[in-house]
Amino acid sequence: MASPSSSSSNWAFKAQLPHPLSSSSSIMDLGFSSKSIPFRNRPSTTATRTRISIHCALNSPSVLHFPNPVIPKEETAVKPAPPKWNPIQRAAATALDIAEIALVSRERQRPLPKTADPRVQLSGNFAPVPEQPVRHALPVKGVIPECINGVYVRNGANPLFKPVAGHHLFDGDGMVHAVTIDNGSASYACRFTETQRLVQERELGRPIFPKAIGELHGHTGIARLMLLYSRGMFGLLDHTQGIGVANAGLVYFNNRLLAMSEDDLPYHVRITDSGDLKTVGRYDFDDQLESTMIAHPKIDPESKELFALSYDVLKKPYLKYFNLSPDGEKSPEVEIPLPVPTMIHDFAITENFVVIPDQQVVFKLEKMITGGSPVVYDKNKVARYGILSKNAGNADDIIWVECPDTFCFHLWNAWEEPESDEVVVIGSRMTPADSIFNECNENLKSELSEIRLNLKTGKSTRRPILSNSKQVNLEAGMVNRNRLGRKTQYAYLAIAEPWPRVSGFAKVDLFTGEIKKHIYGHSRFGGEPFFLPRDPNSENEDDGYILAFVHDEKTWKSELQIVNAMTLQVEASVKLPSRVPYGFHGTFVEAKDLVNQA
Repeated sequence: MASPSSSSSNWAFKAQLPHPLSSSSSIMDLGFSSKSIPFRNRPSTTATRTRISIHCALNSPSVLHFPNPVIPKEETAVKPAPPKWNPIQRAAATALDIAEIALVSRERQRPLPKTADPRVQLSGNFAPVPEQPVRHALPVKGVIPECINGVYVRNGANPLFKPVAGHHLFDGDGMVHAVTIDNGSASYACRFTETQRLVQERELGRPIFPKAIGELHGHTGIARLMLLYSRGMFGLLDHTQGIGVANAGLVYFNNRLLAMSEDDLPYHVRITDSGDLKTVGRYDFDDQLESTMIAHPKIDPESKELFALSYDVLKKPYLKYFNLSPDGEKSPEVEIPLPVPTMIHDFAITENFVVIPDQQVVFKLEKMITGGSPVVYDKNKVARYGILSKNAGNADDIIWVECPDTFCFHLWNAWEEPESDEVVVIGSRMTPADSIFNECNENLKSELSEIRLNLKTGKSTRRPILSNSKQVNLEAGMVNRNRLGRKTQYAYLAIAEPWPRVSGFAKVDLFTGEIKKHIYGHSRFGGEPFFLPRDPNSENEDDGYILAFVHDEKTWKSELQIVNAMTLQVEASVKLPSRVPYGFHGTFVEAKDLVNQA
């Protein structure tokens, strides 16, 4: 195959440059050549620029101008060794490369939607960074609470190579950022999760696998799938060992840290004694798991079991449910009957049930034939929730309760209220439902909602938890995980404004609708707030601390904030040695649990 034009490390360094929205901005800000995908025409005056509104999730560029950050000296580019192919493979590789070049050339003849435009999706602090080895004895402002000892890890999308065509934020390679805290001292490291996809692309020196969201749409998406399977047929790559990016969720279970995205098996990542990260490999729970696993499995705080779903977009059964005992023994899979493949990013558990959303965002691969996106909002489908016993051996007794127009990308908690025969679900209702994946002109809204599912009548109700005067977009967060599946009073959620950035987090009283905010400050934005209980036996549900990465878009510096969850006052901030891009989900691994790490 063609040799890379620039090294992946150079791309990551170049991508650290901020990308303000202006007519003078060049695609070179993200390491592209000037002949890459063309811009749409945009007004150039400052006055016009300040009137631009933010539309929908992950589809609008930053409108702030940032100073150039200090960029480390670039590493010497190391070209990958040429593959050891036979003459037939070399001929096939050349022919398929020519076909791909023609395909990319055709794609560049028309503008991309914002949801697939890399100059939008990777602008500002969404841009990737290179790996960082462990840096110890980091500066700390304030005092880290004595009860915090362990490693805070957060996942995110960080493309190794610059995109050659369409790219969605969710398409990036998984990178885990880790802050180790040991008796008030802190260290930091970030590493790629060494997925099968990343390892092969790094060996070839170029992106070769199709981007699930940014590229797999329309006729060109079909062509890219044909290229993938053709290369596999000639042994130019191996797509049989998974092509997932492991960039979304993290969970510590059965003495293993698992990095996940719902398009593959999880990956086992080991935290070293020095605080570094090392990928062990794709993890199938000792040959027990043969299908994918979604990025938001749930661990019951009492039984310590892990509950998970697996969905398939190609063949039935489109959805399966399973659980694992604390020592990693997997239950038989339960096939959940769905009429069409459905996008299910999250679900919920209660003390006795799993709550499975069957919502209106579905996969219709036939749409690619007519030039469209395979991820579709089906306006004729009625959203519903399935209530199934945690220990069910089949889906015969699942109770489906319809709940129109309740697309929730994330569910924060659920619990049972036997006195009213109801299961209560807390989630953020997102409208338009498919705007994360498909461009639209309607402003996205993420409304924290209480959904009540009556198991006796089969009816549902839904209400916004915040009053109209207090409404704010709330996405990404959690409740006290020691009370997951039980009735909880508080949720800690990212204030996703100006969308898609996060200006702070909110502590919401789910009973009264009272909201208290912690705002990061002018030109400072963060991500998911992670709640860490001070003492698992504490009587107060909110007795603990919020951990969150925060980035200053003026100074181009990042830090880890530790905020008292009861008072919302900053207890300490750890100054990080390099920029941390905005990312997805995280967890905290206690020092005492690391002792038994596999």
